[in-house]
Amino acid sequence: MNFLGARLAKRLLFDVAGPLGVNNPRNLKEWIWHLFVLPLPEQQPVPLVDPLVRWIIMTTAAAIGVTELTNRHQWLHCLVFLPPQPPLWIVRQLQHQQATIRHLAHRYVDIERIGNQMDQLSAALPLSLPWRMLIALSCLPVLFFCITTPMVWYMQALFGLVTWSTALMLGAIPGQIARLFLIALSLITTLRYLWWRISSTLSTTYTLDWLFSLILLAAEFYAVLIMLMGYFQTAWPLQRKPVPLPKNPATWPSVDVFIPTYNEPLRVLKPTVLAALGIDWPRDRIHIHVLDDGRREEIRQFANYAQVHYVTRSENTHAKAGNLNHTLKHSSADFIAIFDCDHIPTRSFLQLTMGWFLKDPRCAMIQTPHYFFSPDPFERNLGTTQRIPTEGSLFYDLIQDGNDFWNAAFFCGSCAILRRSHLLSIGGIAVETVTEDAHTALRLHRHGFTTAYLNVPQAAGLATENLASHIGQRIRWARGMTQIFRIDNPLLGKGLNLAQRICYTNAMMHFMFGIPRLVFLLAPMAYLFFQLHLIAASAVSIVSYVVPQLLHSALSNSRTQGQYRHSFWAEVYESVLAWYVALPTTAALISPNRGKFNVTAKGGRIEKDYFDWFISKPYLILILLNACGFLAGIGRILWWNRDEPGTVFLNLIWAAYNLLVLGAAVGVARETRQVRVSHRSPMHLSAVLYRNDGSTLSCQTEDYSDGGLGISLDSTASLHPGEQVHIALHRGGMEFAFSARIAVIRGTHIGLRFENFTLEDEKNLIMCTFARADAWTDRKLTERDRPLHGAREVSLLGLVGYRQLLGQLLSSLSVKFLRFRKFTP
Repeated sequence: MNFLGARLAKRLLFDVAGPLGVNNPRNLKEWIWHLFVLPLPEQQPVPLVDPLVRWIIMTTAAAIGVTELTNRHQWLHCLVFLPPQPPLWIVRQLQHQQATIRHLAHRYVDIERIGNQMDQLSAALPLSLPWRMLIALSCLPVLFFCITTPMVWYMQALFGLVTWSTALMLGAIPGQIARLFLIALSLITTLRYLWWRISSTLSTTYTLDWLFSLILLAAEFYAVLIMLMGYFQTAWPLQRKPVPLPKNPATWPSVDVFIPTYNEPLRVLKPTVLAALGIDWPRDRIHIHVLDDGRREEIRQFANYAQVHYVTRSENTHAKAGNLNHTLKHSSADFIAIFDCDHIPTRSFLQLTMGWFLKDPRCAMIQTPHYFFSPDPFERNLGTTQRIPTEGSLFYDLIQDGNDFWNAAFFCGSCAILRRSHLLSIGGIAVETVTEDAHTALRLHRHGFTTAYLNVPQAAGLATENLASHIGQRIRWARGMTQIFRIDNPLLGKGLNLAQRICYTNAMMHFMFGIPRLVFLLAPMAYLFFQLHLIAASAVSIVSYVVPQLLHSALSNSRTQGQYRHSFWAEVYESVLAWYVALPTTAALISPNRGKFNVTAKGGRIEKDYFDWFISKPYLILILLNACGFLAGIGRILWWNRDEPGTVFLNLIWAAYNLLVLGAAVGVARETRQVRVSHRSPMHLSAVLYRNDGSTLSCQTEDYSDGGLGISLDSTASLHPGEQVHIALHRGGMEFAFSARIAVIRGTHIGLRFENFTLEDEKNLIMCTFARADAWTDRKLTERDRPLHGAREVSLLGLVGYRQLLGQLLSSLSVKFLRFRKFTP
């Protein structure tokens, strides 16, 4: 493969030199002269086309097992019916090439030193804002030239090859400066593609081709706009560190802790309240409030028993926002800490966050991440727990840090603290939209206050229990952010600087991805079904512009977001939600006052595996359309459109990619059994097991929940299931023993089930487990993204999704057939 690649590169070099007038292809000066000084020659036929196409066909045939190139039936059989080995073969070859390049770079160049020197040089140049603006403006002519210069397809391909080679070299260099250069190259190739699309690929006649081409261009423009604003938003994450508090606790301010609840069960609320009671803060300066909008007697009794304030009201006006504003009138502390009823705070929450309020009097809000100790539907149903970053990881681990650099950190409704005086000065929590948190932060920024974000998990909660609840929650977020965009547009009005306007606009427009994503999922059908040309250009021109743009965006996103969002997973997340958010966001743009607040269900169980046919209807329709389009494309490339094989082939690739992504979406719709009411979290601490005969055994904890504990022993020979024991855990210098019974013994692993718990025992258990200061700080995924590995993972999950779908179909048909046989006389 390496030998063939070298020969092909040499042939490409000599074939391109001829049309450019380069007599000596090995002379670098002559190449520069003909590329950048002399005018472009008229387009000439390039002799490499036929050999290149022939090489691609022969290589593809060898890869998929085709032995007779002219045998259409063999091509059809290998492409459609045989297992998908070609993508994996290609991935292995590309991974080998990438590893070779990386090895050579590390062997001959000290790239770590280069990256550090680049960052040090940048830090040693404290340029003021006018100087930075001057440097940026001086780069605009070069940028404009790179974006707008017309090129024939082989020149564009060479341009893409040069930029991609540069990006590969920069990708091996660590540091912020190298990452910014990668982003700059991605911007150039992306804007160049968009310019080409606008200036050269739109039909000049008002036909269906022109109409559908405009629809696709609008979707592409939206995607490019979101990408550009995302690059700006995350250009330089602040990574703020905590500020220490004064040594004298008597000078610490007073704090009210608000825990709003509506219909969540007491077993979900109780750990949060007990953990809040254990927060390390002077007892006379912290007050816990349970805000019960459900007006339930059992919650009132628990609040009285736990000696916390119970607050309710006679109506539910403005839902959660109204509940918080009502309690603001019945409390008086200097600061308000807010936790959703399923978010359990750690004991160090206030000591870690309050220092910034004392340092910056203009600081109105400090937000910490939302961390979830239970798997979300993607993790549970696709089996990606601890391997793939969660859907919210990108926002809480990168975007919020980027927002913080621009003083645009958002309030996320929980795990946050607000300064009462600044909050009251803007009229309290915003009530005009269903996303009161982000709207409140926007108002605080409009009034000139600052916000902060500390990327240290100091609370953990329950993720949505199934895909339907997850989609319902995202619909509310999408509708609420669109409402803000409509009634309090960050691009308009006073009080925000340019950076804040961009950050807020990107956050709101991001949720409008529904219609553009549906366009991308349906676009290849226009040609495969009706032969409509959405891009009025030849196949080789499309490839020469599209491929560099896709490669650069994938590389720069992998470098920027790789630890928090793996490649190709954004398409999976958006495809799952696209159909469901498209209508609410459109309706909110037209009529922003419609819609109501919905509470996301937490703490439920899934008794058995099942396939959610109702929620997956949009995916099944899209799969059917893309599958029919793919089959139609096979017919076109073999019989009907043999004069446009390149165009048909590109649309086939597009449809195949859509099918793989939709297969993963179908996999999420298959709900897996979840019978545990209490989710277990890993924990590795030394503990002591006390037996009733007075003997003790040293052990190691493995996991925990509010209902039990997993431990490991060197030997379990003397223990038996059902035996009553006491397990001792340590917090600080104190030991807490909890009554338990051995539930299961598997080798050296023992499962304990707690029993005979008092409220004080539950509080102590929470303090030793969920509320430990370091409970969640070491749980982040550390494995970085590898784009080729991400492509393979999404492809395999898509195939698994189809296998599960086929199994569900056969199972449903068999059940219906048996019922028919049973009732047939």
